Amino acid sequence: MSPAVPDPSLPSLSDLSAQELSAAYREKRLSPVEVTRAVIARIEHCEPRLQATWLFRPEAALEQARASEQRWQRGDARGPLDGVPTTIKENIATRGDPLPAGTAAVDLMPAAADAPPAARLKEAGAVIVSKTTMPDYGMLSSGLSSFHTLARNPWDLSRTPGGSSAGAGAAAAAGYGPLHLGTDIGGSLRLPASWCGIFTLKPSLGRVPIDPPYMGRAAGPMTRTVGDAALMMQALARPDARDSMSLPAQDIDWAAFDVAPDHLRGLRIGLLLDAGCGLAVEPEIQAAVEQAARLFEKAGATVEPMQPFMSQALLDGMDHLWRMRSLVDLKALRPDQRAKVLPYIREWAESAAEFSGEHVFRSFSQFHATRVTTVNACARFDYVISPVSPNMPAAAEAPSPTNDPLRPLEHIGFTVPFNMSEQPAASVNCGYSAGGLPIGLQIAGQRFDDLGVLRVARAFEQIREVQRPWPQV
Repeated sequence: MSPAVPDPSLPSLSDLSAQELSAAYREKRLSPVEVTRAVIARIEHCEPRLQATWLFRPEAALEQARASEQRWQRGDARGPLDGVPTTIKENIATRGDPLPAGTAAVDLMPAAADAPPAARLKEAGAVIVSKTTMPDYGMLSSGLSSFHTLARNPWDLSRTPGGSSAGAGAAAAAGYGPLHLGTDIGGSLRLPASWCGIFTLKPSLGRVPIDPPYMGRAAGPMTRTVGDAALMMQALARPDARDSMSLPAQDIDWAAFDVAPDHLRGLRIGLLLDAGCGLAVEPEIQAAVEQAARLFEKAGATVEPMQPFMSQALLDGMDHLWRMRSLVDLKALRPDQRAKVLPYIREWAESAAEFSGEHVFRSFSQFHATRVTTVNACARFDYVISPVSPNMPAAAEAPSPTNDPLRPLEHIGFTVPFNMSEQPAASVNCGYSAGGLPIGLQIAGQRFDDLGVLRVARAFEQIREVQRPWPQV
C-alpha cells in the first residue's frame, strides 16, 4: 500500500467510486492515504481552470486519511465511508471555519459546530478534502460569486456548472473524489447535477437534517453513481434535534437501492415535458427525456403524459417572497458590506422595496399553493420524470440563464415544485447535446419515498445509453 501520486491527466484512484474504495480498503488492496494523495493531485491539476474548491487543505486531508488507514488496519473502520475523500459545500458549517455564503459582504467568523450533515460525514470517517464554492447567498444557478473565483463546468470551461452547489457539481464531474455534499432550495443540487452529468438526490424535507432549517431547504449527496449516493444516505439520514423539520428515525435499508431493470415493470410513470412556466424546453433536452421515457416503457413501466401543473403566478410568487427575504437581509448589512454584494443580487432584492404588505402575503401564499398543486398532480403516479432544466448551461459568467434579475427563476419550473411539496427528486444523466454536454433527467417520487427514487434511478442507470468518459480538465 505504498503511496503513489498518479499522472492526474490519466484515469486514477480519484475516479474510483466510494463503493469500490470501501471494498478495496476492507481487502487491504488500497490505502486511504494513497487515494487521498491521488485526489489531491487531481484537484491541484484541475483547480487553476475549474475553481471549484475553497479551504482546500491537503495536509489536513492526509492527516484524516492516515487516521482512517490505521482504523482499517486495526479492523475497526467506522463504516463504508471511512477514508473516502469528500467535499462539503461551504454554506454547510464545519467547526472552526467561516461561512461566507458565497458573498464578500459577510464578516468571516468561525462556525462553533459542524452542521448535521457535516457532523454525520465526519462521524463516518470520511476524509474532508475541501469545501466547495457557491454564488452569493446561494440564490443563483451559476458559480458567479463576489467572494469566490468564478467556477466553471468541466465539460466545457466556457459554461456554468450550475448552482448554487456549483463547486460540488464541478468537483464531482472532474473527479475530486467520489463524494460531495450540496444543498437545494429550488434546484441547487439538481441543476448542477444535470449540467455536470452527475447524480444527485434532493431528499424528502427533513430526511437529511440541516442547520439552519428553512422551508424547502435540503442537503443531499452529489456523486457519479446512484450507489455512492445511497452510501452517503446511510450516514446522512439520521435525525438531529437542531433541525425542527427533521424526520423521525426510520430503519431504511439504503443498500436495497441496487435493483435490476425489471424493477421498473408495472410502475406508473408520469411524463412531464412542460413546466407550465418559465423558459421553453430546448429541443435537444426534450428529445433526451422522451428517449428516456421510451426506455422506461421498454422496461415494462406505463408512461403517461402529464399536463403542466405549475404556473407563472406560482413561480413569480416564490420569486417575490425570496426577493423580500433577501432585501431584509441586505438592509441588515452595513453600507460597506451591502456594496460588496453581487450587483445582480442587489438589483434583484432591491426590486422588492415597493412591494405592499398584501403583495408579500400573496407571494408567500404561493409556496403552499405550489405544494398542494404538486402533490395533487403526482398523486396518481408512482414516479414522475421530466427535464431537470429547460435549457443547457449558460455562459460561465452569466448569473442566470436569462441574465435578467427581474426574470431570475425562469429555469427552475421543473425543480422548485418538489422542494415545496417536500418530495424526493433526483437528477440522473440521460443523454448528451450535439455539443457533448450532459442532459439530466429528473425522477420525483412520493413524499418519504427516497429509497424508491434511488431504486428507479438505479434501474435507469442500467438501461440508459452508454455514458461518455468523464471530462479531462
